[in-house]
Amino acid sequence: MRRALRLMGVVVLLMGAACLSSAAQKGPGQIDKERAGARAFGKTAGGKEVVMFVLKNRVGMTAKVITYGATLTELSVPDKAGTNADVLLGFDDIKGFESKGNPFFGCIVGRYANRIAGGKFTLDGTEYKLAKNNGPNHLHGGIKGFDKVLWEHTGYINKAGSTGVTLRYVSPDGEEGYPGKLTATVTYELTKDNELKITYEAKTDKATPINLTNHAYFNLDGQAAGSILDHQVTLFADKYTPVDGTLIPTGKIEPVKATPYDFRKSKKISASIGELKGDPKKGDPGGYDINYVINGGGKKLALAARVVGPKSGRVMEMLTTEPGVQFYTGNFLDGTVKGKGGAVYGKHTGFCLEAQHFPDSPNQKGFPSTILRPGETYRQRTVYRFSVLD
Repeated sequence: MRRALRLMGVVVLLMGAACLSSAAQKGPGQIDKERAGARAFGKTAGGKEVVMFVLKNRVGMTAKVITYGATLTELSVPDKAGTNADVLLGFDDIKGFESKGNPFFGCIVGRYANRIAGGKFTLDGTEYKLAKNNGPNHLHGGIKGFDKVLWEHTGYINKAGSTGVTLRYVSPDGEEGYPGKLTATVTYELTKDNELKITYEAKTDKATPINLTNHAYFNLDGQAAGSILDHQVTLFADKYTPVDGTLIPTGKIEPVKATPYDFRKSKKISASIGELKGDPKKGDPGGYDINYVINGGGKKLALAARVVGPKSGRVMEMLTTEPGVQFYTGNFLDGTVKGKGGAVYGKHTGFCLEAQHFPDSPNQKGFPSTILRPGETYRQRTVYRFSVLD
């Protein structure tokens, strides 16, 4: 009997070792998709499979991420009554995310988020020319930026209190005009404290500009709830970077005091937005689309913003290691985009808080550097923390 038990124990140990060995042998793209909460999300127009990862915590929050554009497609968050709603604008299927009308919903943008003046920059004595895909300027990495490619699933997080997924994209030397082969990863992690953490890393084999961010559009009262103008916003930024008529920074860093950009004390978005009329003839519909200089930003994780949805009582705090945040109020949404469940997204139906280095930094010597060189590692972390009003 004892001998039989010993033999059974050996068999169990061998089976366990075999399982561990099998798991260890799985390489990039071969991670156990079932454990990572994966499911099919259709195929691209080119016939390539898109995978969705579903992250859940134990207190009722859900995040969904797809491999196309490393896009955050859904964020379901409880309100003050405990009722969940999706607070992200977006689409129900891959066709929507691939459509020309997609205004960067929930995706990772790069190699350089925001604008580069004139579609060019000079680095180490060499001028690099980029696509001019936003009037006279370059925007969000070009015609086919990181938002329009398939990312590879390389890992997952499944530990007490947290679930997450890591995606990777290798951008070849010369892609969209940028120098160097850049290997970038992004990790989405949902915690037990209703935090969505987004962690970025990148390495290059040639010096290159880099500025990665997530372009989620939020409506804290629900993605189909309509206007966000009554949302209460606090921005922990005493200064901002003024822009010219094409939304390129002038190079100055100025106080927000006594300007419509002052959100140091909580106020409704509607309070001063009327002062930002824009110039429709020049393609500027008016509204907030400006970079704020975060107090104490760029050194460690710092509180950048706090937003309250008045109807739902949802509260979102944003923290980041980046020096700036672009506050955008969905100015270019014009009602032609139909999203989830047929929702019509008109002007000011969503807002963005995009953690970033400053726009046009490769051409602005007075701004923090965005140049990554061989042997260095680019790192960035942004946290969206959710709660409800008492």
